[in-house]
Amino acid sequence: MKVLVIEDNEILSRNIVRYLSARDVHVQVCFDGKEWFHQASLNYYDAIILDINLPNMNGNEICKKLREKWKNIPIIMLTSNSTNQDIIEGLRLWADDYLTKPFEYSILLARIEAITRRTLKNKSNTKIHVNDEVLLDLEKYELFKKWEKVHLSTREFDLIKFLAQNKSKAMSREEIYQNVWGEADNDFIFSKTIDVYIWYLRKKLGKEMIQTRKWYWYIIE
Repeated sequence: MKVLVIEDNEILSRNIVRYLSARDVHVQVCFDGKEWFHQASLNYYDAIILDINLPNMNGNEICKKLREKWKNIPIIMLTSNSTNQDIIEGLRLWADDYLTKPFEYSILLARIEAITRRTLKNKSNTKIHVNDEVLLDLEKYELFKKWEKVHLSTREFDLIKFLAQNKSKAMSREEIYQNVWGEADNDFIFSKTIDVYIWYLRKKLGKEMIQTRKWYWYIIE
């Protein structure tokens, strides 16, 4: 699990990192309202822990901008403001949960697990995480890289889906053609068709996304 913490209190941030890291949660931290967008754009996160009172940009503003750009990422708000109005405002900005300071780290972890469990349940059979940056939505036929939608043709999507479903397994040209194109005669297998589509995907997703094995086999690792 990968979590981004946006919190300007360095002691609290270090304690959160220490506690979550000891429980196999990979944590990255931003300390102010300037860093968050750059950091969120660089990586795929399973959840974001967001403080409200931040320098340079208020946490509620960040929450709103996160929702405008990445609608489905789970967000837990942290704040020392515990009035009902504060909580209502945060939830109206589409935060998924709200935790007031001070709090037990075990409760924060439980909230993260609950919120990501709900997300995974909703995604269950319709989402594939290719890696930390790339997500396939099988239901909507959409691919997201660093939470940004990447336009793919139907054939490109079918190809990356087949390779992702067989991640870490080298697939032959024959297997690819049978499953993506539905045919596998010798002339078709050794045509340049597959190479062209692999080139398209590498151009859109990065050269290292799909690797070549034995000249005629392809793999996502």
